[in-house]
Amino acid sequence: MMLDARGYSCPEPVIMLKKAMESPETEYEMMVDNRASLENVTRFAKHNGYEVEAKQKGDDYALRIFRK
Repeated sequence: MMLDARGYSCPEPVIMLKKAMESPETEYEMMVDNRASLENVTRFAKHNGYEVEAKQKGDDYALRIFRK
């Protein structure tokens, strides 16, 4: 499931991920455009048992959020 949180400031990206986690999906891709969102989304995902891989792409960050 792809989530595009670019243009949103916290806590909106975390809320978007939380809503997505209510689905049966176990893996998410998310785009954010600021460091605070990257850190908050990563912290939230790890707290909920997910692994996070992040890569910077220009001014944005691409996150892969998944369960092992």
